[in-house]
Amino acid sequence: MDRDVYNGMAATELNGVAWQKSMHSNSQGSCVEFARLPGGEVAVRNSRFPDGPALVYTRAEIEAMLAGVKDGEFDHLVVG
Repeated sequence: MDRDVYNGMAATELNGVAWQKSMHSNSQGSCVEFARLPGGEVAVRNSRFPDGPALVYTRAEIEAMLAGVKDGEFDHLVVG
């Protein structure tokens, strides 16, 4: 990567990273995608707007989020 990584940068500026989305994503592409960055951070982008901004999180932040998801802490966000 040619530039410093920062929160909100264009996802297209993160050259050489491998974006991954969940196998549970729907056929319309409505999902988020994750990419591990060389410095250990994780970038997140909207799969419907892959050229849009990337949110950049530390490993600790991603670990805390995943633990909460696994524990069901965010289930109320998608249950009608």
